Amino acid sequence: MKDDHRISLAAALSHWPARRWLAAVGGTLITYLIVAVPTDLIDTPLFTREVPPTWWSFPVLAVTAGLTGMVAATYVAREPALQNDRHGRFGAAGTAISFFAVGCPVCNKLVLLALGASGAMQYFEPIQPLLAAGSVALLTWALHQRATSEDRCRAPQVPSAARSTNG
Repeated sequence: MKDDHRISLAAALSHWPARRWLAAVGGTLITYLIVAVPTDLIDTPLFTREVPPTWWSFPVLAVTAGLTGMVAATYVAREPALQNDRHGRFGAAGTAISFFAVGCPVCNKLVLLALGASGAMQYFEPIQPLLAAGSVALLTWALHQRATSEDRCRAPQVPSAARSTNG
């Protein structure tokens, strides 16, 4: 019988210890910088942007950085224990997609190689809001899955030494 009982996301977050919240803040800041500097949302001499950022780039970056920090914090154990989770792929995908969502359409070498400069503006720029929404959706789903399922009952692990003597 499968146990699908999950607590709400708000209840799960209320049980987070301070070290998880510190990890979330640190992950948020690191993600913000990793995405904002190369996409030139933070102006540096390292990168330039040919097309000005859209009005929604900064809010999308803030939301995706915050969600990424929170998803990363779910990997910080509340108590020292072995963790075996497979939900991390969606969080990583959401973060990577946000990079394309807020980036300059003609500054992205992959997009330029695939579509050319006019194709980037004609085909890629219009789908960037969809990429942003997809990024936020994937990160929200990953956070919800990880945060609300960590208290579910797991089958006990048999130590490897006991398996070799019994089998």
